[in-house]
Amino acid sequence: MEYGLIGEHLGHSYSPEIHARIGDYPYELKEIPRNELAAFMKERSFKGINVTIPYKQDVIPLLDEVSESALSIGAVNTIVNKDGRLYGYNTDFLGMKAALNFGGISLEGRRVLILGTGGTSRTAMAVAKSLGAASCIKVSRTGNDGAITYEKAVTEHRNTEIILNTTPVGMYPNAGKSPVDISNFPELDGVMDVIYNPLYTELLLDARERDIPHVGGLYMLAAQAEYASALFFGREPDEELIEAVYFSLLSKKRNIALIGMSGSGKSAVGREIARVTGMELVDTDAEIVKRAGKPISDIFACEGEKAFRDMESEVIKELSDRTGLIISTGGGSVLRNENVRALRRGSVLAWLDRPPMKLTFSDDRPLAQSREAALRLYDERYEIYKAAADFRCINDTTIKNAAFAIIEGAN
Repeated sequence: MEYGLIGEHLGHSYSPEIHARIGDYPYELKEIPRNELAAFMKERSFKGINVTIPYKQDVIPLLDEVSESALSIGAVNTIVNKDGRLYGYNTDFLGMKAALNFGGISLEGRRVLILGTGGTSRTAMAVAKSLGAASCIKVSRTGNDGAITYEKAVTEHRNTEIILNTTPVGMYPNAGKSPVDISNFPELDGVMDVIYNPLYTELLLDARERDIPHVGGLYMLAAQAEYASALFFGREPDEELIEAVYFSLLSKKRNIALIGMSGSGKSAVGREIARVTGMELVDTDAEIVKRAGKPISDIFACEGEKAFRDMESEVIKELSDRTGLIISTGGGSVLRNENVRALRRGSVLAWLDRPPMKLTFSDDRPLAQSREAALRLYDERYEIYKAAADFRCINDTTIKNAAFAIIEGAN
C-alpha cells in the first residue's frame, strides 16, 4: 500500500474516486480492526495515508511528529511517511473552511452550535474559532464531554445562527433522519452537514426549504483530499482543482429524476439521456409492474390508487439511495411530499413539461385515459410540478433536444 485510507468500515467511501481525479497515483482502502492498528502503524509500509473513523485520535500517539494545528484539534486525518518517520496533519480543518466558503456561510461574529462530540466536532470547533465565531457550543444526546443536550439547545439557544452537524444522523443507509429540527432556531443563517452520502440530508433539505445558506460534506471531502495529496507529494494545493473534482464527482453521483405528466415523454427522453451519458435508466412505473406482477391498470382496479402510491413511494425511496441514475417517475409521483424529499436527497429534479395538447394518453394510464382527463390532471398538477422541480424543460420539439436540455440543466 503506497497511498490510501484506513478506518474500520470503508465500504461506501468515495476517496479512491476523488484521488483518481486529483492525480495519477494508487489509492487503496484498508479496513483495520482496532487490535491491529498499532501493528500497521509500526510497520510503516506506506508513503501517505488518510485516516477516518474511529482512528483520528487513536493514531496520534503512534506518530513521530504532529502538526500544531492537528495537536490543538486533537485529531489527525493525514499521515505522511518521510524517510521512515510519520508526520500527522489535519486537512479536515482546511476542507471544512473551504466548504463553508463555497457555501457562502460566514461564521464571523455568529453564534454556532456544533452537533456531535467526536473527532470531526473538534475540527468544527477549531474552524469556528479560527473564523471568529462569537460563541461555539457542542451538542450531544447525553450532554457529556463539555456539551449541552439537544433539549437545552432548543430551550436556551434559540438564537443560534449557524449549525454545523458532525454526527452520522441522516447518513446512508439511514437517510431520512435529522439530528435537529431547525424550525426551533428562527435566527438560523447557515447550515453545514459533513455527511456526503446522501448528497442532501434531511437537515440540508430543511435548510433549503427555508432559503438558509447550506453546504454538504462532498465539497469538504474533495477539498481535504486535495490538501492531503499536496502533503503526500510536497506540493502546493491547487484550489481550482478542488472545484473541478467536486463538480466532476457531483455529476457522477447525482441522479437525474424526470418528473412530469404521463405522456410527456419521460421514458423516451430518459432513454436518450442514458444513451448519451452512459447512466443507467430506471423507470419507477416499470419497476412497480415488475414487483407487482401485473399492469398498473390492474393494480388500480384490484387494489386501489393508495396501494399503487404506497408501492411507488417504496420504489422511489430505494432508488433514491443509489447514485448515478436517471429516474423516470410516474406522473403522480410528486403528489406525496415524502417522494419529493426522497428524490431530492440525491437527485436534480427535471420537470419535462409537454404542452397539454401534445400529451399522449392510453388505456394503461388509469388517470389519463382520455385527452380530457389528461388536461384536467395537467391543470391540477401544474403548480405541484413547478414547486418540486429544480428546473423545467419544455418538450415540444425532438427527444434529442429535450435530452440535451436536461443534461445541460442538470450540470
